[in-house]
Amino acid sequence: MEFWHGFLLITSVHLLAAMSPGPDFVLVSRETLTKGRRTGLICSLGITLGLAIHIIYSVLGLAAIIAHSQPLLTAIKWLGGAYLIYLGWQGIGAKPKKPVNLPHSTAANCSKPSSSDIESTFATLRRGFFCNVFNPKAPVYFVAIFTLVLSPDIPLWQLSIYGVWMMVLQMAWFSTVVMLLSIPAILRRFQRFEHWIDRILGSAMIVLGLNLIFRSR
Repeated sequence: MEFWHGFLLITSVHLLAAMSPGPDFVLVSRETLTKGRRTGLICSLGITLGLAIHIIYSVLGLAAIIAHSQPLLTAIKWLGGAYLIYLGWQGIGAKPKKPVNLPHSTAANCSKPSSSDIESTFATLRRGFFCNVFNPKAPVYFVAIFTLVLSPDIPLWQLSIYGVWMMVLQMAWFSTVVMLLSIPAILRRFQRFEHWIDRILGSAMIVLGLNLIFRSR
């Protein structure tokens, strides 16, 4: 398969996959609407880094093993479902906060980060990372990508380029979502209902987690 032919296939297929609603989208929306643009972008980066794990083991040929191992998929399903329920429960427990002036909060984000800011950054990065890593659909998806969409004789360097490009597409899509949701006019409207957004999207994550655990393969 020619490089650019595969490149176009990867671009079209992965963009459609990234744009499909799922736990990653719900998490990024919640983080952005309740905590702002910076947090949303950090969460998006965490999701992209999680995608890197799936790409690495797929390039090494392990995706097929995981996808065809019922015990492994079941373990991932339970871990992923439990993690989504945990994140959702945190959202349900959200309390009302004082309104924050957006321009001031934006300026504050540009100042030197404190230790609590750094801890918050890592926590947000970790949430996005594990939300993506514990997705049991990923091994099946990457088996399809690397065996059905692309020919099996593609060299490693080409697969590596495709993998990095998929990460770029993932980050670009979620960054676009974050930028749209963090438009000041939109944030101001949602700000007064911040805790309700946290609770509603938290409930959605619990439903997604339960559905992940109890649905059949």
